[in-house]
Amino acid sequence: MGKVIEYLTPPDAPPPQRMQHLDLFNQWRVGWEIFRLGLAYPGLLTAPRSKTAPVILVPGWLAPEVSLTPLRWFLKTQGYDARHWGMGTNRGEPERDSALLAEKIVAMSKTTGHPVALIGWSLGGVIARETARLVPQAVASVITFGTPVVGGPTYTLGATRWGRAECERISRKIEELDQTSPITVPITAIFSRRDEVVSWPACIDRLSPKAKHFEVSSTHVSMGLDPDVWKIVAQQLRETAI
Repeated sequence: MGKVIEYLTPPDAPPPQRMQHLDLFNQWRVGWEIFRLGLAYPGLLTAPRSKTAPVILVPGWLAPEVSLTPLRWFLKTQGYDARHWGMGTNRGEPERDSALLAEKIVAMSKTTGHPVALIGWSLGGVIARETARLVPQAVASVITFGTPVVGGPTYTLGATRWGRAECERISRKIEELDQTSPITVPITAIFSRRDEVVSWPACIDRLSPKAKHFEVSSTHVSMGLDPDVWKIVAQQLRETAI
């Protein structure tokens, strides 16, 4: 695990083909991360606990909420009011979903008296970022892992599903928003050079004024069980909890 100060390498394409067909490797990595998590878990539980604060977890594209249940359980042991986003499987409509989530976040913030921390995996991170852009007053921080922050799906395996015209439209929209309405809440972006779904340079936020970056060694599909990811999440939540 390493903290990243700055990366200037821009993304230029989705991950190479050789990384897109590593099914056996990905299965092995998931098993390995579960093993590492088992070894690291007692130490993770001894970390200083936070103030009770609301946290919303947003799953990745076509992923059900249960994919983030292990991380949610861990955060609850740390004193957080950690909840799933409440919209089931992520069907890949980030513009609609971020607007819906923004409404929920505002209501939750008013009810709890605290701004809400958002955690998103892959496309879930895109939704978390755009929600924070819409209602920054209701968001304490955003943490993403394996999330493209430039180009939309352009530099991901989802590029062919969205199509060139839609990728270009989304990319232009993000560029416009970043220039006219940058995300002002603290952002933690976690990425991996072994990411086989999202080109890792696309995960680097070069424009948001309060962005931090951390590099881990897991693959895209195993990030949710990576103890290094959990440790970073816990540390960054404690720093930004209000």
